[in-house]
Amino acid sequence: MNRAALQKDCLSMVLRYSSFTSDPATGNPAGVVLDASGIDDREKQELAARVGYSETAFAEPLVENQWKLRYFSPQREVTFCGHATLATAVAVAETGGEDSMAFHTLAGTISVTTEQRSDGIYARIEAPAGLSRPATPHQLEKLLTQLYWQRDDLDDDLPAHIANAGNNHFVLAANSRARLAELDYNFDGLKQLMQDEDWISIQIIWKESDDLYHSRNPFPVGGVIEDPATGAAAAAFGYYLYELGEVPTPRRISIIQGEDMGRRSLIEVDISPDRKVTIAGTAVRLM
Repeated sequence: MNRAALQKDCLSMVLRYSSFTSDPATGNPAGVVLDASGIDDREKQELAARVGYSETAFAEPLVENQWKLRYFSPQREVTFCGHATLATAVAVAETGGEDSMAFHTLAGTISVTTEQRSDGIYARIEAPAGLSRPATPHQLEKLLTQLYWQRDDLDDDLPAHIANAGNNHFVLAANSRARLAELDYNFDGLKQLMQDEDWISIQIIWKESDDLYHSRNPFPVGGVIEDPATGAAAAAFGYYLYELGEVPTPRRISIIQGEDMGRRSLIEVDISPDRKVTIAGTAVRLM
């Protein structure tokens, strides 16, 4: 088979889901290849670019209920991706898989459980071990420059951090919903800064209440202007709240993302006092 025919054949293997929603017109689309055995890394990267979603997941079956899982954005491989993990888990469940599975990723082994609900298959993903640390003043100033923000745009109660749950995410808090809605940035400049600092996304959040947050996530390093739902960043935000001392008892928060893009997503985050974070939601097949 020539290369063009091989790429066409691989493209036909891609299942398409929208994650953190039960409405296919919303959420974050992800590509899923349930058996990527024999597809090399260059072909995975090319295929992810052709699919064009923020991530495409490539699974390789191992022993029963276990898979090797890799994630590729249109421009680079990603260590861990929440919404593509969710899409893969739902795809496995829909094809007769068990309701408990393990994905072996570059960020470690990810345990996932699924259940059928009235609005679709709901999955809970145990996030990789993570942490959060304050950003330096210099890092913050460089980021504000690329976002065209001023210091008085920030919520002083939620300090800037670098949070990690498999990848580094810069957490930045806006002081109003209006400031969040006006998101604009220097694509090339922010991309270069993120590459220099090893940040996979910028998680800009606004706190509506103790249990509800709104988020926007620029993703220029992946070749995407903005991500409608970023499960890895949501998990990292769980570790961020833990480090701020906001989790004396088990806590659940909800993160609404993608609303300003017209692709509303809902990510549920459970945080325990023993530093465990789980992200959860539904995914729906795109036909």
